[in-house]
Amino acid sequence: MITPLPPEALVLETDRLRLRPWGDGNADFGRDLLMDARVMRYVTGDPLSAEDADKHLAQAARRGAGGRIGIWCAELKTTGEPIGDGVLTPIPVEDVDVDWSQVVPDAYPTDQIEVGYLLKPSAWGQGYATEICRCLLRFGFEQTSLELIVACTDLENHASKRVLSKAGMYSYGTGRAYAEDVAWFELPRSDWAARQ
Repeated sequence: MITPLPPEALVLETDRLRLRPWGDGNADFGRDLLMDARVMRYVTGDPLSAEDADKHLAQAARRGAGGRIGIWCAELKTTGEPIGDGVLTPIPVEDVDVDWSQVVPDAYPTDQIEVGYLLKPSAWGQGYATEICRCLLRFGFEQTSLELIVACTDLENHASKRVLSKAGMYSYGTGRAYAEDVAWFELPRSDWAARQ
């Protein structure tokens, strides 16, 4: 049995951001993100339809492993304005979407856990993505039993490759996720701990 974290332990902070577990109050913002062609260019190739965005958002509030696995909404600490999201979710290999059935309250998913993010375009290029990833990597290794956290991005998404490297992850060339070849990154717990 996994001991649930109290709700306040799931609210994470960086110097500039507050990450809160995704909830129903984030639905309009989430829909805007998922339906924006610029945001989704390297994620799905095309923006989601309103129907597909709503299907995704219906799963986005799920929490696994006592709250430790899931999606967070990233907001500016100064204003509370949402600027994106951050994830610690199961990474699919030959499926195009997360197997949400693995995200259950009292167990860890069987798939590897990835760190990731989406940002609205006005927040690009300001270091927020790196802050989100570093924050979730710290949380992942301090609050879970995970021995490895992975990440991937589109092979042509050089900005995200830089983000993942700056967040402390190691590039392992090409891997397989979301039913396609991707740029693959990993960070083992032992390497993260050695840096602390």
